[in-house]
Amino acid sequence: MKIIVAPDKFKGSLSAVEVCNAIENGIKRFDQSIEVIKHPLADGGEGTLAILNNYFKLKKRNVVVNNPLFKPCEATYLVSRDTAYIEMATASGLQLLSENERNCFYTSSFGTGELILDAINSGYSNIVLFIGGSATNDAGIGMASALGYEFYNSNNQLVKPIGKELINIDSIDSTNLKIDLNTINCTVICDVKNELFGSNGAAHVYAAQKGATPIEVNQLNEGLIHFSKQVELFLNHKIATIPGAGAAGGLGAGAICFLNAKLQPGIDFVMEHTNFNAIVTSDIDLIITGEGSVDKQTIEGKVVSGVAHKASLSKIPFIIVSGIAKDVMQLQKVLNPTAIYSIMDSGVSQQEAITEASKYLNDIGFHLIQQFTMNKNN
Repeated sequence: MKIIVAPDKFKGSLSAVEVCNAIENGIKRFDQSIEVIKHPLADGGEGTLAILNNYFKLKKRNVVVNNPLFKPCEATYLVSRDTAYIEMATASGLQLLSENERNCFYTSSFGTGELILDAINSGYSNIVLFIGGSATNDAGIGMASALGYEFYNSNNQLVKPIGKELINIDSIDSTNLKIDLNTINCTVICDVKNELFGSNGAAHVYAAQKGATPIEVNQLNEGLIHFSKQVELFLNHKIATIPGAGAAGGLGAGAICFLNAKLQPGIDFVMEHTNFNAIVTSDIDLIITGEGSVDKQTIEGKVVSGVAHKASLSKIPFIIVSGIAKDVMQLQKVLNPTAIYSIMDSGVSQQEAITEASKYLNDIGFHLIQQFTMNKNN
């Protein structure tokens, strides 16, 4: 028997590589002769660079930049030939701030712009920007400010590039731009399809998770609406309804406006660049995928949905494993997995499911292959 194990990380618990190893150990415990192909994946969010680094020899560059609150921090990006791979979370991520510092009303993506500028000044003409895990809701004006764009209010004063000030942008000036947009190519990798504003936009869906109060969430949404009008007026970009424009607090939209970037779903990018399709051959008996939490959002652009789509096209059964599974009936209906396994289904506490995930995934690996083999032989 030949099995592919291709999960995302279990956030806060195990890396995708560790998930692969735990499931493989369970499978091998059942039958040592089973061939297991481990292929860790990511969807474009934080941690994606670590996955790509499993497949390619990328070099690391360290840069001191501004964190989301304009305090110095060391951030890294990876390079290969003429391409820089930048994960915005390393400079502008939520994990850089303590709980009481988190509020996207006041944070900025300025540090991400500094990383991009460093890469361009270092001769990397292709920029691949991964925009998950942000602490921001500034529509990328922080990033743009680091690149030389200037934003002015109605009193012709420079606007501080934070989410709170989006509503005050009266003009946009690119006279002092530090880069030549004609000499670079930028691709933005994101894991969500949210539009810039509205009920499914950056502020209403994500700002509360980043510390904004209900009043601030509404103000941020109004700021994003205003921002979209100003970039259409000054930069001739219509970004309001583009899927993914609302990713990373609107950085998806900002990258389009300020870098002429193209958006690409993260799972598509990672599967393509790690040659996932090449290993899904006719002699594969089963594909196992998963992530820490699966629910109805899993259907939209996540690792599990990407693997499910490929498995369906190839007519190969697949199984989902997770720490916790919600909206199971919807997942079954839309993705049609052979089975869904969850650590929490075994009755353990959430804390134990996180700290002992490797052990429980080992057990799930054993039981799922036992059940799959039994059904296959009947």
